[in-house]
Amino acid sequence: MNDYAGQHEVISENMASQIIVDLARYVQELKQERKSNFHDGRKAQQHIETCWKQLESSKRRFERDCKEADRAQQYFEKMDADINVTKADVEKARQQAQIRHQMAEDSKADYSSILQKFNHEQHEYYHTHIPNIFQKIQEMEERRIVRIGESMKTYAEVDRQVIPIIGKCLDGIVKAAESIDQKNDSQLVIEAYKSGFEPPGDIEFEDYTQPMKRTVSDNSLSNSRGEGKPDLKFGGKSKGKLWPFIKKNKSPKQQKEPLSHRFNEFMTSKPKIHCFRSLKRGLSLKLGATPEDFSNLPPEQRRKKLQQKVDELSKEIQKEMDQRDAITKMKDVYLKNPQMGDPASLDHKLAEVSQNIEKLRLETQKFEAWLAEVEGRLPARSEQARRQSGLYDSQNPPTVNNCAQDRESSPDGSYTEEQSQESEVKVLATDFDDEFDDEEPLPAIGTCKALYTFEGQNEGTISVVEGETLYVIEEDKGDGWTRIRRNEDEEGYVPTSYVEVCLDKNAKGAKTYI
Repeated sequence: MNDYAGQHEVISENMASQIIVDLARYVQELKQERKSNFHDGRKAQQHIETCWKQLESSKRRFERDCKEADRAQQYFEKMDADINVTKADVEKARQQAQIRHQMAEDSKADYSSILQKFNHEQHEYYHTHIPNIFQKIQEMEERRIVRIGESMKTYAEVDRQVIPIIGKCLDGIVKAAESIDQKNDSQLVIEAYKSGFEPPGDIEFEDYTQPMKRTVSDNSLSNSRGEGKPDLKFGGKSKGKLWPFIKKNKSPKQQKEPLSHRFNEFMTSKPKIHCFRSLKRGLSLKLGATPEDFSNLPPEQRRKKLQQKVDELSKEIQKEMDQRDAITKMKDVYLKNPQMGDPASLDHKLAEVSQNIEKLRLETQKFEAWLAEVEGRLPARSEQARRQSGLYDSQNPPTVNNCAQDRESSPDGSYTEEQSQESEVKVLATDFDDEFDDEEPLPAIGTCKALYTFEGQNEGTISVVEGETLYVIEEDKGDGWTRIRRNEDEEGYVPTSYVEVCLDKNAKGAKTYI
């Protein structure tokens, strides 16, 4: 699949270098040529409109002069027919009529000249200029079509070059798919995660009619540590992997043990890693905050989150740098043209943007360091931790056996001889076991009464109603939160000030918080 995707990347790169770049440049040239042709068309249109306006103006002037000449001629004839008019007035009217006739003749000649010119320009417009412009646009479009065809041929050649390789990739995909062995894959998973525990043997019949000491079979699931009474109760807590389908009893009413016994057990037993992991998750839920370096996430998820944060910071840095360049250009404009603005007014904004860039760069370096730690240092650190873990196991075999016995307890809380033998075999702990291993529910250390109603909306909290009585499984550690349980499926944190806590006498401190 990687090779198949790589060939498509080759096609993309060749298209970008051989087709897209040339087409982009050619498109710009076509835009300029088209713009020039349209400019010539608008220029010719404006010229013919100007000629038409001149023709209309000369025509109106010729019409006006003709009417004026007719009126002057009529006035002269009227004056010449009137016997009461002096000879001087008649001569004046005659001269005026001649002047008007001459003006009409001049307007007629001007109108005729402009008309001939307009007819010539109109003929040139419709038979020369406009056809030439349309011809240029048509030739441009034809060249564009030819260029597109050449680009399509180039694409076909680029694609044809990688078709044999793509065919081999597809053959490899089919071969890989046909070589899948689901039985072998399932067996590999079984071998990797099987418990290795032996099923218990048959329980021997115990004859209570014989007056003899009743003994328990070595293969019994009951207590085999020398106790006189057989204990066949199956209602106890199940913690070992011999009983993977029995639901654990999370009832808060558990048998109380002396505080000294608990302290001795804590001092002699090896703490489990998943217990600290659970404690870390509990504290994260109580605090309601995510670490800045995403250390609460698995390595791969943490790497993705850190990479996403680095990309976001890079975009912000680029945005700030673009803003700085824009302010710098504006400042240069102000320096060259002081009337547009004061260059000193931009110094404060420029300094602020530079500080933001420096802060973002420091933040990016911090996240890049965490990202480098996840990508490069964590695997080596995990390998070192495994070597140290193996050395610790070889130096402390009794502790490992005790932990193994603790995990392999039967439902009634006792231990069988088969389990003691299995405890001698070292089992390598993995992250998979840490995540899916059943954890011992915290015992109830007291009770509490809700003084007020609390709506647990955040993750890890639990809602309580005023007057409700619940079980306390973890007291306040000084952060203002108490962990409580309502039933086997509901537990979480509530503010300590919302409840009245009463710890058992055997619990640590036996104090009352209100």
